[in-house]
Amino acid sequence: MIRIGKYVLYDILRSRFVILYTALLLIVSFSMYSLDSDAGKSTLSLLNIILLVVPLVSVVFTTIHFFNSYEFIELLLSQPVNRKTIFLAEFFSVAFALNCAFFIGVGIPVMILNFSESAVYLILSGLLLTLVFVALAFAAAVFTRDKAKGIGIALLFWFYFTLIYDGLILYIIYSFSDYPMEKVTLIMVSLNPVDLARIIILLKLDVSALMGYTGAFYKNFFGSSLGIIYSLLFLLLWIVAPVLFAIRKFARKDI
Repeated sequence: MIRIGKYVLYDILRSRFVILYTALLLIVSFSMYSLDSDAGKSTLSLLNIILLVVPLVSVVFTTIHFFNSYEFIELLLSQPVNRKTIFLAEFFSVAFALNCAFFIGVGIPVMILNFSESAVYLILSGLLLTLVFVALAFAAAVFTRDKAKGIGIALLFWFYFTLIYDGLILYIIYSFSDYPMEKVTLIMVSLNPVDLARIIILLKLDVSALMGYTGAFYKNFFGSSLGIIYSLLFLLLWIVAPVLFAIRKFARKDI
């Protein structure tokens, strides 16, 4: 698997996309901290950009890379190599490349300009979100042979989790505002990795008042050690579940 992963990683770096992605994140990170002297506001602004850009880049790049690698995958399948090994080599290579880009583009500037607990959680959340949406993109890519359909499904994941889902939660909260919705909202938030990452960082920035009447509940739960563990476990689940689905589908797929 390591040998295959090295070839895949070399192919990714040769595309120069990761280098451009890293440069973009570096420019954005340094710009956010140079525009405002308040490190907390800069981190919050950077968070809003990360929650949109990182998932989008992860799903688009991963899906395109997978379909462009079909000939290489077919060549590997003609050899006595286990399909699970091929898939995991592809997954870990893409995830490693994009996570390195994120760490260099966001992690290093944040640690230099604003090393704090909130900055550590910002970096950790970005790395986990990258893994989540790489996993979702692989699940979408192995689901269909059609490249356009695969990219469409992957983009639908991004659109749903970053834009539509929050609107649905707000609608439900507004419609049932006469009832205690804190625990129900917690369950709904757990079903969205983007919201999990956002809430953790917002609470570490101590701006839970911006989250409405459920902010106090989130502060008590997510602000505790149990809440952090709960959130991280659910983010890990969002990585493992799509990967297991994709492995099972890929093992049975007629390439």
